Amino acid sequence: MWAGQLLTVALLAAPNAFATLARPEAGAYVTRLFHWDARISMLVCVLLLLLEQRLQREATPGRLRFSAGLLLPALALFAVVGGHEVLQALMKDARGTPHFGLLHGLSMAAFAAKTLCALALAWVTTFSRSSASAWRA
Repeated sequence: MWAGQLLTVALLAAPNAFATLARPEAGAYVTRLFHWDARISMLVCVLLLLLEQRLQREATPGRLRFSAGLLLPALALFAVVGGHEVLQALMKDARGTPHFGLLHGLSMAAFAAKTLCALALAWVTTFSRSSASAWRA
């Protein structure tokens, strides 16, 4: 569901806002949209990290294994913090300057990385045998 939400924001909501609204209104709308997306993504990443830790502790007590279930949400969380929390603050100050385009591109790359992490996590948890058995338990 999280990956679907990210794809919906990136492929439908943001482009349609700029296609139908005046540029300043679309910018304000998309800024709020990405703000809420960042909050949702941070919550989902933390919950996924906690869930994976619990599943691993139940499977092998006393030992935490570094796996895709830990790596992908951690990378996505890093992309959220870097892409939204850091770059958005810089973008506000750079609005109207040549640096804005560069920062916007970096922000888009961070969003794409977060989306790829969410899609990869969905793929891994859906088709991995160990994950499937953990979810059935």
